[in-house]
Amino acid sequence: MAEESRPAFAAERRERILELVRANGSMSLRDIAAKVRASEVTVRRDVRAMEAEGLLDRRRGGAALPGRIGHEQSYTGKSGQCAAEKAAIATTAARLVRPGDAVTIGPGSTAEAFARALLGHGDLTVVTNSLRVADVLAGAAGVEVMMTGGTLHAPMRALVGAAAEASLTGLRVNRAFLSGNGVSADRGLSTPNPAVAGVDRALSACAEETIVLADHTKVGADTMVPTVAPEEIAHLVTDSSADPEVLMTLEEAGALVHVAVVADARGQ
Repeated sequence: MAEESRPAFAAERRERILELVRANGSMSLRDIAAKVRASEVTVRRDVRAMEAEGLLDRRRGGAALPGRIGHEQSYTGKSGQCAAEKAAIATTAARLVRPGDAVTIGPGSTAEAFARALLGHGDLTVVTNSLRVADVLAGAAGVEVMMTGGTLHAPMRALVGAAAEASLTGLRVNRAFLSGNGVSADRGLSTPNPAVAGVDRALSACAEETIVLADHTKVGADTMVPTVAPEEIAHLVTDSSADPEVLMTLEEAGALVHVAVVADARGQ
Protein backbone atom coordinates (compact mmCIF):
# COMPACT_ATOMS: atom_id res chain seq x y z
CA MET A 1 0.00 0.00 0.00
CA ALA A 2 1.37 3.41 -0.94
CA GLU A 3 2.45 5.45 2.06
CA GLU A 4 0.11 8.34 1.25
CA SER A 5 -2.88 5.96 1.33
CA ARG A 6 -2.25 4.35 4.73
CA PRO A 7 -4.94 5.32 7.29
CA ALA A 8 -2.51 6.96 9.72
CA PHE A 9 -0.89 9.05 7.01
CA ALA A 10 -4.27 9.90 5.51
CA ALA A 11 -5.58 11.15 8.86
CA GLU A 12 -2.50 13.32 9.42
CA ARG A 13 -2.70 14.67 5.88
CA ARG A 14 -6.38 15.54 6.19
CA GLU A 15 -5.77 17.29 9.48
CA ARG A 16 -3.08 19.36 7.75
CA ILE A 17 -5.41 20.09 4.83
CA LEU A 18 -8.05 21.37 7.23
CA GLU A 19 -5.48 23.59 8.97
CA LEU A 20 -4.41 25.06 5.63
CA VAL A 21 -7.94 25.80 4.44
CA ARG A 22 -8.89 27.30 7.81
CA ALA A 23 -5.86 29.60 7.62
CA ASN A 24 -6.53 30.71 4.05
CA GLY A 25 -10.31 30.51 3.73
CA SER A 26 -9.98 28.61 0.45
CA MET A 27 -7.16 26.98 -1.49
CA SER A 28 -6.59 25.35 -4.85
CA LEU A 29 -5.94 21.61 -4.96
CA ARG A 30 -2.56 22.35 -6.50
CA ASP A 31 -1.51 24.50 -3.55
CA ILE A 32 -2.79 21.98 -1.03
CA ALA A 33 -0.95 19.16 -2.78
CA ALA A 34 2.30 21.12 -2.69
CA LYS A 35 1.91 21.89 1.00
CA VAL A 36 1.09 18.34 2.09
CA ARG A 37 3.46 16.70 -0.44
CA ALA A 38 0.84 14.49 -2.02
CA SER A 39 -0.58 14.16 -5.50
CA GLU A 40 -3.57 16.26 -6.59
CA VAL A 41 -5.49 13.00 -7.12
CA THR A 42 -4.91 12.07 -3.46
CA VAL A 43 -5.84 15.55 -2.26
CA ARG A 44 -9.01 15.52 -4.36
CA ARG A 45 -9.97 12.21 -2.74
CA ASP A 46 -9.23 13.65 0.71
CA VAL A 47 -11.31 16.74 0.06
CA ARG A 48 -14.21 14.62 -1.19
CA ALA A 49 -14.10 12.55 2.01
CA MET A 50 -13.84 15.66 4.19
CA GLU A 51 -16.82 17.22 2.40
CA ALA A 52 -18.85 14.12 3.21
CA GLU A 53 -17.96 14.70 6.88
CA GLY A 54 -19.01 18.35 6.64
CA LEU A 55 -15.48 19.64 7.23
CA LEU A 56 -14.93 21.31 3.84
CA ASP A 57 -16.82 22.40 0.74
CA ARG A 58 -15.45 21.38 -2.63
CA ARG A 59 -14.99 24.11 -5.23
CA ARG A 60 -13.92 23.70 -8.83
CA GLY A 61 -10.19 23.09 -8.55
CA GLY A 62 -10.08 23.69 -4.81
CA ALA A 63 -11.62 23.57 -1.35
CA ALA A 64 -13.15 26.09 1.06
CA LEU A 65 -14.58 26.15 4.55
CA PRO A 66 -18.26 25.10 4.75
CA GLY A 67 -20.76 27.86 4.03
CA ARG A 68 -18.18 30.29 2.68
CA ILE A 69 -20.29 31.04 -0.39
CA GLY A 70 -22.00 33.73 1.68
CA HIS A 71 -19.15 34.52 4.05
CA GLU A 72 -17.34 37.85 3.89
CA GLN A 73 -13.87 37.85 5.38
CA SER A 74 -12.59 40.97 7.13
CA TYR A 75 -10.24 43.30 5.28
CA THR A 76 -7.51 42.66 7.84
CA GLY A 77 -7.94 38.93 7.38
CA LYS A 78 -7.60 39.15 3.61
CA SER A 79 -4.79 41.68 3.37
CA GLY A 80 -2.11 39.29 4.60
CA GLN A 81 -3.11 36.42 2.32
CA CYS A 82 -1.29 35.81 -0.99
CA ALA A 83 0.55 39.14 -0.65
CA ALA A 84 3.24 38.25 -3.20
CA GLU A 85 0.63 37.04 -5.69
CA LYS A 86 -1.43 40.20 -5.27
CA ALA A 87 1.64 42.40 -5.81
CA ALA A 88 2.51 40.51 -9.01
CA ILE A 89 -1.08 40.73 -10.25
CA ALA A 90 -1.10 44.46 -9.52
CA THR A 91 2.12 45.07 -11.48
CA THR A 92 0.81 43.10 -14.46
CA ALA A 93 -2.57 44.84 -14.39
CA ALA A 94 -0.97 48.29 -14.21
CA ARG A 95 0.48 47.66 -17.69
CA LEU A 96 -3.08 47.74 -19.05
CA VAL A 97 -3.48 51.39 -17.98
CA ARG A 98 -2.70 54.04 -20.59
CA PRO A 99 -1.77 57.74 -20.13
CA GLY A 100 -4.91 59.84 -20.03
CA ASP A 101 -7.12 56.94 -18.93
CA ALA A 102 -10.09 57.26 -16.62
CA VAL A 103 -10.63 54.07 -14.62
CA THR A 104 -12.85 52.75 -11.86
CA ILE A 105 -11.33 50.64 -9.09
CA GLY A 106 -13.38 48.55 -6.69
CA PRO A 107 -12.58 47.65 -3.08
CA GLY A 108 -10.41 44.88 -1.68
CA SER A 109 -6.83 44.10 -0.80
CA THR A 110 -5.93 43.19 -4.41
CA ALA A 111 -7.38 46.50 -5.58
CA GLU A 112 -5.29 48.29 -2.95
CA ALA A 113 -2.17 46.54 -4.26
CA PHE A 114 -3.18 47.63 -7.78
CA ALA A 115 -3.49 51.24 -6.62
CA ARG A 116 0.06 51.07 -5.28
CA ALA A 117 1.24 49.81 -8.66
CA LEU A 118 -0.28 52.94 -10.25
CA LEU A 119 1.87 55.33 -8.23
CA GLY A 120 4.08 57.20 -10.65
CA HIS A 121 1.80 56.62 -13.65
CA GLY A 122 0.38 60.16 -13.73
CA ASP A 123 -2.15 61.60 -16.20
CA LEU A 124 -4.84 59.38 -14.73
CA THR A 125 -8.34 59.79 -13.31
CA VAL A 126 -9.48 57.20 -10.76
CA VAL A 127 -13.07 56.75 -9.60
CA THR A 128 -13.40 54.49 -6.58
CA ASN A 129 -15.60 53.54 -3.64
CA SER A 130 -12.61 52.16 -1.72
CA LEU A 131 -11.19 54.18 1.15
CA ARG A 132 -7.93 52.25 0.92
CA VAL A 133 -7.52 52.90 -2.81
CA ALA A 134 -8.25 56.61 -2.35
CA ASP A 135 -5.77 56.82 0.52
CA VAL A 136 -2.99 55.14 -1.49
CA LEU A 137 -3.47 57.51 -4.42
CA ALA A 138 -4.13 60.67 -2.40
CA GLY A 139 -1.52 63.22 -3.36
CA ALA A 140 -0.02 61.07 -6.15
CA ALA A 141 1.33 63.38 -8.84
CA GLY A 142 -0.87 63.53 -11.92
CA VAL A 143 -3.62 61.33 -10.45
CA GLU A 144 -7.07 62.78 -9.87
CA VAL A 145 -9.15 60.75 -7.43
CA MET A 146 -12.94 60.88 -7.36
CA MET A 147 -14.83 59.04 -4.62
CA THR A 148 -18.39 57.84 -4.77
CA GLY A 149 -20.86 58.80 -2.09
CA GLY A 150 -22.50 56.14 0.01
CA THR A 151 -22.56 54.40 3.36
CA LEU A 152 -19.38 52.92 4.81
CA HIS A 153 -19.24 49.12 4.71
CA ALA A 154 -16.52 48.60 7.31
CA PRO A 155 -15.41 45.01 6.50
CA MET A 156 -14.38 46.11 2.99
CA ARG A 157 -13.47 49.73 3.82
CA ALA A 158 -15.84 50.63 0.98
CA LEU A 159 -18.75 52.97 0.30
CA VAL A 160 -21.92 51.15 -0.73
CA GLY A 161 -25.64 51.67 -1.13
CA ALA A 162 -27.97 53.64 -3.37
CA ALA A 163 -25.97 56.88 -3.05
CA ALA A 164 -22.78 55.12 -4.15
CA GLU A 165 -24.49 53.56 -7.16
CA ALA A 166 -26.23 56.83 -8.10
CA SER A 167 -22.95 58.76 -8.03
CA LEU A 168 -21.68 56.57 -10.87
CA THR A 169 -24.71 57.17 -13.11
CA GLY A 170 -23.76 58.93 -16.34
CA LEU A 171 -20.00 58.42 -15.92
CA ARG A 172 -17.96 56.86 -18.72
CA VAL A 173 -14.44 55.50 -18.15
CA ASN A 174 -11.99 53.41 -20.13
CA ARG A 175 -11.58 50.47 -17.79
CA ALA A 176 -12.95 49.01 -14.57
CA PHE A 177 -10.63 47.05 -12.28
CA LEU A 178 -12.49 44.76 -9.86
CA SER A 179 -11.44 41.92 -7.59
CA GLY A 180 -14.39 40.25 -5.82
CA ASN A 181 -14.21 36.93 -4.00
CA GLY A 182 -14.58 34.41 -6.80
CA VAL A 183 -14.49 34.16 -10.58
CA SER A 184 -15.68 31.28 -12.72
CA ALA A 185 -16.80 30.61 -16.28
CA ASP A 186 -20.25 29.65 -15.00
CA ARG A 187 -21.10 32.77 -13.00
CA GLY A 188 -18.38 35.30 -13.72
CA LEU A 189 -17.19 37.54 -10.88
CA SER A 190 -19.00 37.25 -7.56
CA THR A 191 -18.95 38.55 -3.99
CA PRO A 192 -20.69 37.48 -0.76
CA ASN A 193 -22.25 40.88 0.00
CA PRO A 194 -25.24 42.25 -1.98
CA ALA A 195 -24.43 45.89 -1.17
CA VAL A 196 -20.85 45.54 -2.39
CA ALA A 197 -22.13 43.69 -5.45
CA GLY A 198 -24.43 46.57 -6.40
CA VAL A 199 -21.58 49.07 -6.51
CA ASP A 200 -19.28 46.61 -8.29
CA ARG A 201 -21.91 46.31 -11.03
CA ALA A 202 -22.12 50.11 -11.30
CA LEU A 203 -18.33 50.44 -11.47
CA SER A 204 -18.28 47.91 -14.29
CA ALA A 205 -21.28 49.35 -16.13
CA CYS A 206 -19.66 52.74 -16.69
CA ALA A 207 -16.50 51.22 -18.20
CA GLU A 208 -15.72 50.29 -21.78
CA GLU A 209 -14.17 47.06 -20.52
CA THR A 210 -13.86 45.23 -17.21
CA ILE A 211 -10.64 43.72 -15.89
CA VAL A 212 -10.81 41.21 -13.04
CA LEU A 213 -7.91 40.91 -10.59
CA ALA A 214 -8.02 37.53 -8.85
CA ASP A 215 -5.34 35.44 -7.18
CA HIS A 216 -5.43 31.68 -7.59
CA THR A 217 -7.57 31.10 -4.48
CA LYS A 218 -10.42 32.97 -6.15
CA VAL A 219 -10.14 31.39 -9.61
CA GLY A 220 -12.86 28.76 -9.98
CA ALA A 221 -14.59 29.84 -6.77
CA ASP A 222 -18.19 31.04 -6.57
CA THR A 223 -19.72 33.27 -3.91
CA MET A 224 -23.29 34.35 -3.29
CA VAL A 225 -23.91 37.37 -5.54
CA PRO A 226 -22.76 37.60 -9.18
CA THR A 227 -21.46 41.01 -10.24
CA VAL A 228 -19.91 40.73 -13.70
CA ALA A 229 -21.14 38.11 -16.17
CA PRO A 230 -18.48 35.79 -17.67
CA GLU A 231 -18.88 37.26 -21.16
CA GLU A 232 -18.41 40.79 -19.79
CA ILE A 233 -14.93 40.05 -18.39
CA ALA A 234 -12.48 41.40 -20.98
CA HIS A 235 -9.31 40.52 -19.05
CA LEU A 236 -8.49 38.30 -16.08
CA VAL A 237 -5.20 38.93 -14.31
CA THR A 238 -4.14 36.10 -11.99
CA ASP A 239 -1.02 34.28 -10.80
CA SER A 240 0.74 31.14 -11.94
CA SER A 241 -0.81 28.93 -9.24
CA ALA A 242 -4.29 29.27 -10.77
CA ASP A 243 -5.76 26.02 -12.09
CA PRO A 244 -4.98 25.85 -15.86
CA GLU A 245 -8.19 23.98 -16.61
CA VAL A 246 -10.29 26.67 -14.95
CA LEU A 247 -8.36 29.39 -16.77
CA MET A 248 -9.11 27.62 -20.04
CA THR A 249 -12.85 27.71 -19.33
CA LEU A 250 -12.62 31.46 -18.61
CA GLU A 251 -10.74 32.01 -21.87
CA GLU A 252 -13.45 30.07 -23.69
CA ALA A 253 -16.00 32.40 -22.08
CA GLY A 254 -14.18 35.36 -23.68
CA ALA A 255 -11.62 36.60 -21.14
CA LEU A 256 -8.04 37.36 -22.13
CA VAL A 257 -6.01 35.76 -19.33
CA HIS A 258 -2.79 37.36 -18.07
CA VAL A 259 -0.69 35.20 -15.72
CA ALA A 260 1.58 37.22 -13.42
CA VAL A 261 4.98 35.87 -12.45
CA VAL A 262 5.40 35.81 -8.67
CA ALA A 263 8.88 36.56 -7.30
CA ASP A 264 10.30 33.96 -4.94
CA ALA A 265 11.58 34.69 -1.48
CA ARG A 266 14.87 35.93 -2.93
CA GLY A 267 13.01 38.38 -5.17
CA GLN A 268 13.79 36.40 -8.35
